[in-house]
Order: sequence, then C-alpha cells, then structure tokens
Amino acid sequence: MTNLPQAIEEPGENVVLTVHAQGAQVYEAKADETGKLAWVLREPTATLLLDGKTIGRHYAGPNWELADGSAIVGKAVANAPGTTDKDIPWLKIEVVSERGNGRLTGITTVQRINTKGGKPEVPCTRAGDFLSVAYSTDYVFLKKA
Repeated sequence: MTNLPQAIEEPGENVVLTVHAQGAQVYEAKADETGKLAWVLREPTATLLLDGKTIGRHYAGPNWELADGSAIVGKAVANAPGTTDKDIPWLKIEVVSERGNGRLTGITTVQRINTKGGKPEVPCTRAGDFLSVAYSTDYVFLKKA
C-alpha cells in the first residue's frame, strides 16, 4: 500500500477499484498576462489498465470512462508533489457527475498516485505550440463507507 500524503487522503471512504494508467499529458504554449510563454495543461489522454488489460480511458474533463459503460467527471480539490521534479502532482479529485451504470457508479473521490513523468521539460518557444509528455499513474476510485 502506498503511503498517501495527508493532503490527498480521504478518510471514511473505501477503495472500490485501483487501475494503472499510461498515456500523455498534452500541453499548449500560452502567454500569461505579462506576455511570458508557459506550458498550460490542455488535456490528459490515457488508457486505463487492470491486470494488464485495457478496461477504459481517461481524457479531458477530467473524465474516466470504463468499457462497462460507467463514467465519471471530476474536479481536483487537493494535490501533493510528485516523487521527483519530473512527475506531475498526486491529486485528490472530487466526482462532480456520473453517467452510465457499472464499476464507477457511486464513486465519490478519485486519487491520482504513483505518478511518473508528465511534466514538460522543454521551454515554450511559440504560442499555440503543443507538447505531449508521457506519464503513468495509478488511479484509486473511492466510495463513501
């Protein structure tokens, strides 16, 4: 079991499903209010795996959708640093809507843990450019006890 940072713990909830995800964080180069370019997350795109088999996908929203027809949309409410400076943060995500019927029905919280990669390591040079950065993570789906 992974030791969770306190910021993303969710006491009183039970783990329903843990999946591994492999994919990319897609960034777009955008200028801030001072005109300085920075990479801004546009969307994640990942395959959800259980026991080495594809069972769903993760994409912009953020959405998690399983082959059984169930899906959820979340909103990040807390984060903790990744293990290294190349890893995207660990997250606690509150479910804001669901659709379909299946394993994700009734899920209230998602934790993104054990992240590897996903952070841009090259500078932006032109507004509107896109950058895809490989990452992997584990998503833990929780339900109120």
